[in-house]
Amino acid sequence: MPLPELPELEELYRLYRTDLYRYLCHLTHDPAEAEDLLSETFLRTLKRLHTYRGDCAVKTWLFGIARNIWLEGLRKKHPTTSTDDLLEGCLAEDTLTERTDSRLQWQRVKELLQQRDDRARRVVQLRAMGYSYNEIAAELQISESSARVIEHRTRTWLKQMLAKEGYDL
Repeated sequence: MPLPELPELEELYRLYRTDLYRYLCHLTHDPAEAEDLLSETFLRTLKRLHTYRGDCAVKTWLFGIARNIWLEGLRKKHPTTSTDDLLEGCLAEDTLTERTDSRLQWQRVKELLQQRDDRARRVVQLRAMGYSYNEIAAELQISESSARVIEHRTRTWLKQMLAKEGYDL
């Protein structure tokens, strides 16, 4: 089976740099570090273009490379700590109270989303994963404007429900 055709590196950069940067900012909580990791992601992508097999979306493949680079950096900084402990500590560096509140709120969001139809859940989930409205529309076979409206309405509804329940937004 022939390997899938990949766009040129410049095209990959143009298409995915913003989503990758946002993802890396979320992981690092540091725009400068995210920028460094973004550069490293595309350097590594250049070296590994020939390894892309096409068994996942290009965007998924790029996000995996970015995540692995971020994890490698964590392991270098903390060589004796397990990956699971690093992830828990780095993704939630807030105080214990803030982490608990955040986890409870996230759990409640997941529960509330179960009350929505599958399409609304998928739109919100895909947006949270960094997909563009255009990509979501293609995935769910809806218009881009429908994806935007569904996400807006669902997020507004979630905020209202959480506010009624006393969550501080």
